[in-house]
Amino acid sequence: MDAPLLPLLGTGFLLGWSVAWPPGPINAEIARRCLARGFWAGFGLLLGACSGDALWAILVSLGVGVLFAGPTARIVMGAVSVALLLVLAFLFLRGAWRALRDGAAPASARFDGRRASYLLGATMALTSPWNLAFWLAAIGRPEFSRHGTPALLVVVAAVIAGALAWGLIWSGSVVLLHRQAGAGGRWWDVGVKVLTAALMLYFAITSARGLLAS
Repeated sequence: MDAPLLPLLGTGFLLGWSVAWPPGPINAEIARRCLARGFWAGFGLLLGACSGDALWAILVSLGVGVLFAGPTARIVMGAVSVALLLVLAFLFLRGAWRALRDGAAPASARFDGRRASYLLGATMALTSPWNLAFWLAAIGRPEFSRHGTPALLVVVAAVIAGALAWGLIWSGSVVLLHRQAGAGGRWWDVGVKVLTAALMLYFAITSARGLLAS
């Protein structure tokens, strides 16, 4: 690898941070899981999402990612992604209704556990056509691709590190704010689930519109 290491690492880290911090379904679900089960439930989802992104990045670096970039694959992935967001919205609304009906905040479901968080994060990353588009655009940049596969993999590692750094701060901040504010019992649980469901519906509608318009 003839490219200077530090510029590759710095550019990749900033790229990963800039992509990870904007509001989106993954950040929304990280926050909800941190509130429901604590830091590791939320951060575990980010670890799963980063694993899915890492797989896309490696495939793109090796030239295999272009096989998934065709119109048919993009439509299929987009449809699966929208369907997943709708399912999540339904699950959260159902959870909010049950909490309201039972008159008390229910025990956290197994769905919010660490293993489920990791699997959901990986699924959300792997089924998102926009994640694939990001890696095709990022890895395809001339300043990266001209240095060969080793340099691309360094950039990939730096991007993932940037996303993980943001996730660490985001998850920790949510847990800290929750502890300072104190738990609100049933109404806190209902409110968080309803808000997250509304966000998932919004992201699903936005994604569907973008998919139909492209």
